[in-house]
Amino acid sequence: MERGEDGDLMRGQPVDIRQDDPTAPHVADLLAHHLEELRSVMGEHAQALDASGLSAASVTFWTAWQDGVLAAFGALKQLDTTHGEVKSMRAAPSARRTGAGRTILNHIIAEGRKRGYARLSLETGTATLHAPAIALYRSAGFVSCEPFADYQASPHNQFMRLDLMT
Repeated sequence: MERGEDGDLMRGQPVDIRQDDPTAPHVADLLAHHLEELRSVMGEHAQALDASGLSAASVTFWTAWQDGVLAAFGALKQLDTTHGEVKSMRAAPSARRTGAGRTILNHIIAEGRKRGYARLSLETGTATLHAPAIALYRSAGFVSCEPFADYQASPHNQFMRLDLMT
């Protein structure tokens, strides 16, 4: 696969989305990186699910691949019959700014619509680390909202929603 001068995957490569197993060995390193990075910034306030949590019956997990390389993952948790939660979005460091994250987010939004959800919600952090994700969510139409489900507000997190029935 072609790589740019900085080693990143080349922007514009086709992205293949697959429903996947979060406990699979090919997911382990990226999921561990995701959890470690979030916990290093958010400590006990990190709400990311581990492989066990991402394997729950209420959660559907997808991976995004570019030319056979794991580029990103994301999940959709059913909160009720009309409400889903975007969980654990992460692009691999080598796939940042290639469109892999946007592709998997668009897939999750499309799946929410397919399921007939009225809205999608998400919880994310407030640290500088989260700025690219927040920009991605806002560009997809997510807006700030109050805490949902069992979440509690803190200086370390923020909440967003996308109304799907508009």
